[in-house]
Amino acid sequence: MKEEHPDRRVEVWFQDEARIGQQGTLTRVWAQKGSRPTAVKQTEYEWAYLFAAVNPLTGASSALISPTVNTAYMDNHLEFISQEAGPGVHVVLVLDQAGWHVAKDLKVPANIALLHLPPYSPELNGAERIWGYLRSHFLSNRVYKDYNELFEALIAAWNKLDAARLASLTHCAWAERTA
Repeated sequence: MKEEHPDRRVEVWFQDEARIGQQGTLTRVWAQKGSRPTAVKQTEYEWAYLFAAVNPLTGASSALISPTVNTAYMDNHLEFISQEAGPGVHVVLVLDQAGWHVAKDLKVPANIALLHLPPYSPELNGAERIWGYLRSHFLSNRVYKDYNELFEALIAAWNKLDAARLASLTHCAWAERTA
């Protein structure tokens, strides 16, 4: 890739999406030994989707929250990633083979190359680790009144992740060797 773009810095970024919703995650809680703490489990069906891309070396990131996942939202996210990476950078974007990632009408910016992972290999995508962290630290054991409250909670949770935390969560030794 560096040979193809000698005038640009080549960076590896990880990209993925997560569905976050009213049927949230229950987690363990601290409680007195022998007690049985209760937790609310919501059963409504409102969802929001968080598209995220992260440079595992620097923690630079791009995120998009949407009501669904499709090629149009992926197009928007690719454009955001392109802008976040900045001029003089070519991004190798590591992602799975979701339908909207491999769609024929997907508009990939000139400074991004898609690197699709083999099927059933989420352990190779550093972005996958972000979802567990967000759910366990900011989005679990909660009830959301409606879609707007869910949307605002997702924004707040994402904004609590700084570049150092994102780099730590997404770090992969093989991506480090590409620098």
